[in-house]
Amino acid sequence: MFSNRLLKVYKHKSKQARRQSITCYRVYDHDLPEFPFCIELYEDKVYLAEYLRRHGMTDEEHEAWLESCVAIICELLQVKDENVYIKQRKRKANRHDQYEKVDAQQEFFTVEENGLKFLVNLTDYLDTGLFLDHRITRQMVREQCAGKRLLNLFAYTGSFSVYAAAGNAATVTTVDLSKTYLNWAEDNFAINRFKDKARYAFVHADVKQYLKTLGPNSFDLVVIDPPTFSNSKRMKDFLDIQRDHVELLNDVLAATTAGGMVWFSTNYTKFIMETSEIKASSIKDITRATTPFDFEGKLKRWCYLLVK
Repeated sequence: MFSNRLLKVYKHKSKQARRQSITCYRVYDHDLPEFPFCIELYEDKVYLAEYLRRHGMTDEEHEAWLESCVAIICELLQVKDENVYIKQRKRKANRHDQYEKVDAQQEFFTVEENGLKFLVNLTDYLDTGLFLDHRITRQMVREQCAGKRLLNLFAYTGSFSVYAAAGNAATVTTVDLSKTYLNWAEDNFAINRFKDKARYAFVHADVKQYLKTLGPNSFDLVVIDPPTFSNSKRMKDFLDIQRDHVELLNDVLAATTAGGMVWFSTNYTKFIMETSEIKASSIKDITRATTPFDFEGKLKRWCYLLVK
C-alpha cells in the first residue's frame, strides 16, 4: 500500500520538479494514515519525519517496520540508505520548535534553489533550515527588491534575505532572536558571496521590542513569518500570533514607506486576520498564489500581502 502510493506521488511530483528545475521538494505528507510520514528530497538526500502516534507496536516491531519503510523509500526514490535522515516529531509542531536541537552532529550541506545556495541540516534540528513551502513567496520578494530596503523579521536562517540580496535590494536587515540562526543566515550570505557589510545587517533582537525602536519610513519592503506562539526566556513578553498580529503588523506598517509592501505568513491554521484593525491600504490573501506544486492540498499556513 505504501509502496504504491509513494510511487504514484513521486512520479507525479518528480516530473513537475524537473520541469521547474527544482531539486528540493516535498514528496509525501501523511497521505496514508497507516504511514504518518513527511518525506522531503534535498537533492540526493531524504528527510524522513515520522509524526508521533499510538501505533501499538513494541519498540522492536516499530524499528523493523520503519526499516522496511526506509527500504521502500530508498528503492523508489533511488537514494542510498545512508542518505536517509530520520526524525520523529509531533503532528502540529509550532514554528518555535525550530529552536530546539535534537542532536549534536552538526552536519551541514549545500543545496540550490532558483540559482541560490542554502545550507541545510537534516540531523541537528527539528526543521532543516529551508522552509520549502515558501519557495514561490521568496521569488515574489526577490522580484520586488531592486533598489529597495528590505526588513526580514523572525528571519530564521535568512532565506528571504538571500533572495532579497539576489534581487539587488539596496539594504537587507535580518532580525531574529536566535544567534544560532542569525549565524546560519550569515553563512547563507557568505556562500552566495553577498559580503557588503554596509548593505547587509544581522540584528539579534526580540522582534516585538525591535519594532518599537524603528522610525517612520525605515523600510520599503518587509517579510514577517512569526511563530504561532513563543515564550522564549530571551523575550520580554510571550508571543501569541492571533492575539498580537494587529499590533505587530501596525508597528511594521508604521516603519514602512507609503506604498510599501509587507509579506506576512503564519502557520496557525485557525488564524483570523483582523483586517478592520490593521492600518493598511490593502490586504490580499495570497495563500493559494504562493502554494507550490508539492504542497497543493497539504499546506498548513496562511500568507498575505499588505500594502501601506
